[in-house]
Amino acid sequence: MKRKIVFVVALVLLASLVLAACQPAAQATKVRVVTDATWPPFEMVDETTKEVIGFDVDLMNAIAEKEGFEVEWVNVPFDSALTGISQCQYDMSISAITITDERKETMMFSDPYFAAGQIVTVHMDNQEIKGKEDLMGKKVGAMIGTTGAIEAEKIAGSEYVAYDTIDLAFLDVMSGQLDAVIADNELAYGYIKQNPDKLKTVGEVFTGELYGIAICKDHTDLLEKVNRGLAALEAEGFIDQLVDKWIGATE
Repeated sequence: MKRKIVFVVALVLLASLVLAACQPAAQATKVRVVTDATWPPFEMVDETTKEVIGFDVDLMNAIAEKEGFEVEWVNVPFDSALTGISQCQYDMSISAITITDERKETMMFSDPYFAAGQIVTVHMDNQEIKGKEDLMGKKVGAMIGTTGAIEAEKIAGSEYVAYDTIDLAFLDVMSGQLDAVIADNELAYGYIKQNPDKLKTVGEVFTGELYGIAICKDHTDLLEKVNRGLAALEAEGFIDQLVDKWIGATE
């Protein structure tokens, strides 16, 4: 009788293993991550593959691999990205987003992963503007919803020109329709690298800012995963590698 019982148990175990092997692998959780791919070297569209690439893209993909979720990238204008996160239309946003108290009212932020600041960019031939202090009476552009826009609007006597995408602001400086752009320093260096005979920065970086990953307030579980992944990647030196890959080439 014992042999029969053992044999039956063995058959049941074998059947269970076969069924388990036949089941499809568990699908990784898909997370919608929104970005504005006009912000090199952090996010941009590869003209050959049409894929979104950059510092932030590599970082988010690495976090996802560490924490076992899949990224679905969504590319929209920056202001729409922030609005979408504040309304939880998307799960997360990584797009060179400065952590501010005002933004914290409607979204959560990961631990900081990069330090930056605002700087003024002008046409290469401009000898009049030497820095932020020379912008009174000038047409100053910045992208809607950015800290650059906040700083541009503070300049007394200047004409603030709002842009939906930052590339248009730099194009207008190059064509002479705009006197200056205020934007993140690494972004400015990226555009200057692409147009070294037409653009230059003037003055010093005049703000101190920290970038973070914005997360829908409903997803505290994602916040924990992202911070854990960030900490692990920082400890491994991965973020330093991204700086060498994406930032070092623009300085």
